[in-house]
Amino acid sequence: MYAVIMTGGKQYRVAPGDQVKFEKINGEVGDSVMFDKVLLASDGENVKVGQPYVDKSKVIGRIIRQGRNRKVIVFKYKRRKGYRRKQGHRQHFTLVNIEDIEK
Repeated sequence: MYAVIMTGGKQYRVAPGDQVKFEKINGEVGDSVMFDKVLLASDGENVKVGQPYVDKSKVIGRIIRQGRNRKVIVFKYKRRKGYRRKQGHRQHFTLVNIEDIEK
């Protein structure tokens, strides 16, 4: 059993028991989250494809951790001009444990 959901502008393939890193979702550690933008749902034999979303289908998960990813360095440079700019960025994320897929 698996589903393809959309959150944070990205699509993720999830199954019960998976731990997935999503873009930041508001909530505290231990809170339950529901994803209702299910693009595809499968139980192993039957596959339901939404147009754009599968009706009455949702994925339920629980927030395990709120955190920030490793730093990404952004470096701009123009040769022979003395132009250099260095900037770092750490993206926020939410780690979610997928508990159930309701079709």
